[in-house]
Amino acid sequence: MDASIANLLSMEGKVALVTGASSGLGAHFAKTLAAAGAHVVAAARRKERLDNLVTDIIAAGGKASAVAMDVTCADSVESALQQATKIAGPIDVLINNAGVADPRHSLKVKEENWDFVMDANLKGAWRVAQTVASMAVTNERNCSIVNIASILGLRVGFGESTYATAKAGLIQLTKAMALELARKGVRVNAICPGYFETEMNSEYLHSEAGKSFMGNTPSGRHGQLQELTAPLLLLASDSGSYINGVALAVDGGHIVNSL
Repeated sequence: MDASIANLLSMEGKVALVTGASSGLGAHFAKTLAAAGAHVVAAARRKERLDNLVTDIIAAGGKASAVAMDVTCADSVESALQQATKIAGPIDVLINNAGVADPRHSLKVKEENWDFVMDANLKGAWRVAQTVASMAVTNERNCSIVNIASILGLRVGFGESTYATAKAGLIQLTKAMALELARKGVRVNAICPGYFETEMNSEYLHSEAGKSFMGNTPSGRHGQLQELTAPLLLLASDSGSYINGVALAVDGGHIVNSL
């Protein structure tokens, strides 16, 4: 195989910040980017879990560091980004993954429930993306931002009005920032995952209810984390240099399910 093709999705020499990296998709993204050659800075509120992740990445031959970050707090984000650049250098890639879930019927959503979801999934994502983009523009460096949205930002699900609204907003933010920052060397894209097995939803997905739910989708199953690897690297790496402003659904065709 041609060396240039073999290295197509390489992240060698890049510094990649992954928010919400303490578990689930974020931990997988951190390991993926490190395996592709990036120095990964893993960020989350649970610093002790990040330390374990960093240990695993280094043991596998990768480069990684950890910083504590609460995306709902401006001071925390600012401090974490200062630490990250001091440790690893300017950020080339942001995987904007931190978020929360709070499923409930729309009539049972109280203002504090709404704020809880919006502060992390939309305002927090905006806060980190804007700060990283501002740093890249100031330093005249190219940067790739990948916002982790959801298929619920493209189609709504029962009991997910607040979460779906936040993720739809994140998709629009992705497109708006892509438009405004393209000529400044900053690309902004979104991945919209379907249902992937993580420690949070594993029990449900393997239950009879979960199997029945996924069985009615085009693929007939939930996703495996490794099926997010190539989409992530495509958008994050220089191979995706002409991809900007997309909201890429990775869901086994779930959102094209027949009505």
